Amino acid sequence: MSDLFENTDRTELSQMGEFGLIDHLTKNVKIYNDSTIKGIGDDAAVVSHGKKKTLVSTDLLIEGVHFDLMYVPLKHLGYKAIMVNLSDICAMNGTPTQVTVSIAMSSRFSLEAIEDLYTGMLLACDKWKIDMIGGDTSTSQKGLIISITVLGEANEESIVYRNGANKGDLICVSGDLGGAYMGLQMLEREKAVFLQTPNVQPDLEGKDYILERQLKPDARMDIVELLKALSIKPTAMIDISDGLASETLHICKQSNVGCKLYEEKIPIDQLTYNTAREFNLDPTVCALNGGEDYELLFTVSQADYDKIKSQPDISIIGHITDESEGTYLVSKSGNVHEIKAQGWNAFKSNS
Repeated sequence: MSDLFENTDRTELSQMGEFGLIDHLTKNVKIYNDSTIKGIGDDAAVVSHGKKKTLVSTDLLIEGVHFDLMYVPLKHLGYKAIMVNLSDICAMNGTPTQVTVSIAMSSRFSLEAIEDLYTGMLLACDKWKIDMIGGDTSTSQKGLIISITVLGEANEESIVYRNGANKGDLICVSGDLGGAYMGLQMLEREKAVFLQTPNVQPDLEGKDYILERQLKPDARMDIVELLKALSIKPTAMIDISDGLASETLHICKQSNVGCKLYEEKIPIDQLTYNTAREFNLDPTVCALNGGEDYELLFTVSQADYDKIKSQPDISIIGHITDESEGTYLVSKSGNVHEIKAQGWNAFKSNS
């Protein structure tokens, strides 16, 4: 089910040596940004952002915890590893510019396997013109470990934090939610079938959209650029990695406000909805607690309503209230439920 062992020609990493491996993997690295003074090849990279502020975020991905190579192709893993880090810079209303990549791998990985991983990383860098400027490689007793650090830039007055939401602000979200979680459910189901009956082909036909949401997410740089084009600066913003409920509560807690979300306004793709029903899951619960959508959740002043109301890839899903009014979701039937960040546990009682 994975492309991990598709290569018939295998080159042992021990043949390359650490520096030979680094030279081999980075020979196709391109530099896109003037702020990159020195990239790979010295004791440290040199980056200059002049009068702009530098944004930094880092992320760790561990095999068996964050990804399963039985169904995650290495090229997709590399792409996703970069994109989920770029998303953090987008959530600050900034522009990602450079990344460093560190990996630790066991002897079960060949050069060809690691090449696939880096191919995906470089595809992600190429999409948004991000410079890969350094990193580290090491051995691992078992499995694969990936650590990505991303640098970005923004004018100080453009940076958006989580703590700026005000009473009356509109709560908005990009794209649609719950798809990545349902893609994961499909992959986990087919893995279980494969382990029981290895000769059975995976049944993933017609599920391309939710599988891509899980395996190949994209940082929403386009939304950051759209907001700038509309002359809208969000009052607060966060990316949706842990689910809509969790991220909404982060904004409310750090902004000392409450909120009211409306279930009927939460954007859920039809395939996500139908697949959730196939799994006997509530599609809204998947959107609230599924995570890994990497969409942007943000608040804007009511004065920006006319600018944003007709944008097809942005949904207004609620509004900010006084802190004393709590954090609530209004269901389609009109019932009011307190928002709780239940995460993965939310699905155990429903499955």
